[in-house]
Amino acid sequence: MRGKQMRIGELAHRTGVSTRVLRYYEERGLLRAQRDANGYRRYDEEESVERVGRIRELLALGLNTDDIGAVLPCAQGGPGLMPCAFSSGIVERQMSQLEAEIAELSRRRAALEAYAQVMEERRAEDEALAARALRSA
Repeated sequence: MRGKQMRIGELAHRTGVSTRVLRYYEERGLLRAQRDANGYRRYDEEESVERVGRIRELLALGLNTDDIGAVLPCAQGGPGLMPCAFSSGIVERQMSQLEAEIAELSRRRAALEAYAQVMEERRAEDEALAARALRSA
């Protein structure tokens, strides 16, 4: 660690991420901490705040923590990913997965629209039958 250090509570406050989540990132190898003699975690202020932000950005893109661990070295120094051994394949795989999900959601939406149309037609038929029944009574 190179610069000013902070404890986990301060890192949580600065990043808006809970201490539990920060511990999870550390457990997954996404975040590094040094330990004091008493076991308290110490994080490099500049590096850790940026790293947590990048992890959150990659999670928001839909990457899982395993994929993030692979591409995180390619995700330093600004937005986006630098091309490296894993980043291209992971991004392409994620995009393909999203395309498949979009296709499935589109299929489900069309099925729901058809279902709603049938329900509306039946409601109109039921109302017409009820109106006829009232007139003939």
